[in-house]
Parts: sequence; structure tokens; C-alpha cells
Amino acid sequence: MPNTLFEKAIDYKNLKKSYKRTQQAQRKYRKEAIIFDMAREKNLVKLWRELKNETYMPGSYIEFKVYEPKERIIHAPRIRDKIVQFAAHLVLQEVYYNKFIDCSYACLVERGTHKAVQKVQHNMKYVQWKHGDGWILKMDVRKFFYSINRDILKQILRKKIKDDKFLILLDKIIDSSPEGERGIPLGNVTSQDFANIYLNEVDQYAKRFLGLKCYVRYMDDIIVILKTKEEAQQAKENITRFLNERLDLETNSKTKIFPLSQGVNAYGFKIFTTHKLVRDCCKSAMKRRIKAMDKKIQNKEMTKEEVQQSVNSWLGHARHSNSYNLSKKIFSKYNYIKIENPKFRFGNLNTQ
Repeated sequence: MPNTLFEKAIDYKNLKKSYKRTQQAQRKYRKEAIIFDMAREKNLVKLWRELKNETYMPGSYIEFKVYEPKERIIHAPRIRDKIVQFAAHLVLQEVYYNKFIDCSYACLVERGTHKAVQKVQHNMKYVQWKHGDGWILKMDVRKFFYSINRDILKQILRKKIKDDKFLILLDKIIDSSPEGERGIPLGNVTSQDFANIYLNEVDQYAKRFLGLKCYVRYMDDIIVILKTKEEAQQAKENITRFLNERLDLETNSKTKIFPLSQGVNAYGFKIFTTHKLVRDCCKSAMKRRIKAMDKKIQNKEMTKEEVQQSVNSWLGHARHSNSYNLSKKIFSKYNYIKIENPKFRFGNLNTQ
């Protein structure tokens, strides 16, 4: 049995488990994945030996663009580096999962966007019930992934992890970033872990030192519900200073304070105390997508079943809000799209 974190990470069983994670869905049909799989055991053994002998070095990255929700350049690791990152990810999850506050929702098992939205709405209702009114502080970090100070990240990791060999492996992953002197790649498996570990510092400060009860964070989006505008301004000043001085980060123009009655745009929804709506940008994106897919049906590039399958993921998101009429309106021209079925209905999500 492996005894240290490094031994757990490079254990051959862990590498095989990590390799399986890289082969989920359509990933296994990519050229690089097929070539690696043709000599799977040989490649895994070679990778394991490199890790064991501490001669492993990350390779180059694959660069591509994504356009939703906004245009970004993504750097994704090659398959052998992705296996190592999944292996490190499994160990990091084991080490840190219980160290995160219960109001942090990004990339954690049994949490996620929809639970973050529920918590924000709960906090809004609580403050309104207790104080009759309230104020929302919404904070967003400027270019978060690209702004992470790697030296500070390494120092934070060393506060909890004492295994030198595992730290050296994590340092190699961090320093392999093609982003320049700062930042970590959005496409790395471990980047989500590093991001949570990095901003866990501000979570602990906000909850334990500032005593902010109605605090929620999903990745770099922070939402705090407070009784008065003055309290919200003070919280904004304190958290901004902590981000600047301790984490070398800046907030962007999305950081604002506004009345509770206005609701808040966050995590894909417009959240009010009484209901939730799909955000305008999500509506527009779906309208563009369904129009483009309908053209592909006419050109016989897609089938109606494939379009329905693609639309279902958006509907799965929309069903967490009061958007039944909106969905009917968007898809009314496309009679082959079903927006509900007996299992998954708007407002009846316990069956999902």
C-alpha cells in the first residue's frame, strides 16, 4: 500500500484509473488517444517509471479557442500529461475536500452551479425575512486563471502538503503553463483544484475573520448578502484588500453593490428571492445554436434526434428556473423539439 501522497499519486492502479478518466465520452476517439491506446500498457509503464524515477517532465500543450460563454484561448495537455494531472487531482481532492468551506461550490463532488444558485437564493430570502431588505455584494476577479501568482500558489500548497516529492510534481505541472510568467491553463485538469485551493484563502478570511454568514463562491465569482449598504461597502473594501495584498489579484468592473430587490445575475441565472430566470446571454446563445442546428437538419448534416440531444443539455439547465414559457417560445418554430418529458419536467427536478 502506498504511504505518501507522492506514492498514492504515481501508484500504477491510480494511473490506470486516471487513464480511464481521459477516455470518457468522445475523448477516446481522438487520434492521440487512439495511438496511445494501441500500446496502452507499454505507455503507462513508461510513464510510471518516469514518475517513480522523478524524470517526468510535462510536454507541450494543444492550443484552441472556445467561443461560449465568451471567446477564450484554451491550452490543453497531451494525453500522458492529462493522466498525470488526473492522478494528482485524485490525491488533491482527498487532501483538500474537507478543508473547503461548505459555501464553496466549484468543481467539488455533490456541489456545483445549481446548488450554488439555491444557496444564493436561500441567503437572499433569509436576509429579507430577518431584516426586511438587504444588499448584494457581487465580486469577480479580473482574468482569474491568467492572473494567479504561481509563487503564492506554491506557498499555499506547502501550508498543507508536506510531501516534498509530491510538491515537486505539482510544481512541474504549475510551471509547465504556457501562459507566461503568471497564470495557469484553463485546460489543465489540476487547474480547477489549484483555483479552489488559491481562493480558499479568501473564503476562510471572509467566513472566519470577517464573519460573513451569507457568503457563496463559485470559482472566482463571490456573492455576499448583507443587511445594509454600509456593511456591503465595508466587506467589499476588506475582501478587495485581501485579494490585492495576500493573493496578488484584482477585481474587475463586474464587482458591484446593489439592492436585494434587483436580484443578481450569477452562475447562469438571474436570481430573485421569489424565482429564478435564465440569463439573457444564455437565451441568445441557445437561439443562435438552434437556428444553426436547424440549418444542418435541412442540409442533412444532423438528424432531429441529434439536435434534440444537444438541446437537452440546455433544457436541463433551464429546468432549474422558472423558464417554461421562455423555452416554449424559443423552440415553438421547431416542432421536432420536445421541451418536457414524463421524467424531467420544469419545476419537478427531484427525479433527475
